[in-house]
Amino acid sequence: MSDIRQRILKEAGPIFADRGFRDATVREICRAADVNVASINYYFGDKQQLYVEAIRLARGRRASDAPIPDRPQGTDATTRLKDFVHTMLIRMGAMADDPPWETSLIMREVLRPTVAGRELVDDYFRPLFEILLSILGELTDQPPAVLRKIGYSVIGQCLYYRVATGVVNMLTPPEEVAELSREKLAEHISSMVLAAIGAQPPLTDTPLSTTNEDQALQ
Repeated sequence: MSDIRQRILKEAGPIFADRGFRDATVREICRAADVNVASINYYFGDKQQLYVEAIRLARGRRASDAPIPDRPQGTDATTRLKDFVHTMLIRMGAMADDPPWETSLIMREVLRPTVAGRELVDDYFRPLFEILLSILGELTDQPPAVLRKIGYSVIGQCLYYRVATGVVNMLTPPEEVAELSREKLAEHISSMVLAAIGAQPPLTDTPLSTTNEDQALQ
């Protein structure tokens, strides 16, 4: 990738994340990158394609910065569900006052899809969702349509802690703030899902990692 093209992308991503595709201008992006306006057409074709490239860059960085843990073959689905939820909370920037621009840009596309939306779904969201459905399929024998709804519920819980961070912080007593860490939230959300589908007893203070055999010995 040429230095100029890379510099344009580097400056365009945060501007698109802050202002959105419609309100961000080619002129301000070029000014930030210290290039002439014609550079956008030369390196990207137009503003729309520059935006698509910025989305690709953002999703690639989120995937590489927060990969789903590579567990050994045979790892139980309960552990992999928690891994998945924890990864989603990180990628979404849940409970972060100042999430990285890559997260903010992807969230903009989720809330107000543009021409980049279909590619984002097909190349980024769909593969992740298929992983989630595979995990859920090991935990319950519900039909595909129901599994998808359960999957949407999992993602929805993660998404809430991203879009409502400020409200959650205001509603939460100071002594409970430690429970809002992504690790703790992953534990809670996973437990909620497992209890809802009957894969574990109703919610208690028992840690998610405690197995049924361990409970029988207590």
